[in-house]
Amino acid sequence: MKRTFWSTVSIVLAATACLAAEKQARVFTDPGKAGPDFPLQGEYLGNVKTDTGEVPVGVQVIALGDGKFRAVGYPGGLPGAGGDPSQKAVAEGQLQDGAVRFAGPETMTAVLKDNQITVRQGDQLLGTLKKTERKSPTLGAKPPAGAIVLFDGTSGDQFTPGKTDGDLLTQGNNSKRKFQSFHIHLEFRTPFQPFDRGQARGNSGFYAQGRYEVQILDSFGLEGEDNECGGIYRVARPAVNMCFPPLAWQTYDIDFTAAEYQDGKKVKNARMTVRHNGVVIHENVEVPHATVAAILKEGPEPGPIHLQDHGNPVRFRNIWVVEK
Repeated sequence: MKRTFWSTVSIVLAATACLAAEKQARVFTDPGKAGPDFPLQGEYLGNVKTDTGEVPVGVQVIALGDGKFRAVGYPGGLPGAGGDPSQKAVAEGQLQDGAVRFAGPETMTAVLKDNQITVRQGDQLLGTLKKTERKSPTLGAKPPAGAIVLFDGTSGDQFTPGKTDGDLLTQGNNSKRKFQSFHIHLEFRTPFQPFDRGQARGNSGFYAQGRYEVQILDSFGLEGEDNECGGIYRVARPAVNMCFPPLAWQTYDIDFTAAEYQDGKKVKNARMTVRHNGVVIHENVEVPHATVAAILKEGPEPGPIHLQDHGNPVRFRNIWVVEK
């Protein structure tokens, strides 16, 4: 049967819609519905025997969909807690018969099962790493006296359009109030998207004054580039990649100093100090220009808190500001 032009268009549109629906079905915001790979990903910590004695080792296990995993090991512990990213080791693994097996150098193997990783060299047991769940020391921080509470879970009225998901604030919101220099505390959660990669995985961003972005992304276990979580977008990479696993609540505590202007001309650049999950990842870093996708051009006027909508269901809570 010969197809008409419009019947072909209809088929293409239907296929596109099916692909979009399939992709959306692979985005998880509820751990209970995230599938068998979700509880295996995460952070593991323990001691491993070496030629010079036992040393602490941290491992971040990243879920890549369809039972595929990547393990990133750090001698000394986990990132931000003694781990040395410059000495990290990476191994690929596959889930089979309830266990994920990673092959290391020579005869070294690591097996993930029952919330622990068993490391062996041939038949010799080198160590066992147990699953751990880190929490930011500033998680749940209470606003001090004089703070401006932008979101406490009861209402999105301080934002436009003020869209919420139950007691959480969605991405794609701008504060009605505008700010110059300030300190902000906010908590965010990236979705679990095991089949996506890079900028397609839990992408959003916090913009000071709607101009200067600190990236939000599921960068768990990645390099920590300036376009990944904690990066001042395309300006400065974080000192350490402090990104927690997807669906874990994380914190930004940011001190922002606005750019200064005289007679309409900028005389001092904006600056930021950023703490990600309690660890300083940028200390008084100069931001020489508005970052990519800013909603306002640089200028002396105050600007809003902008939470970028990049198409991923990133959620926010406990947002408060202290003006300087």
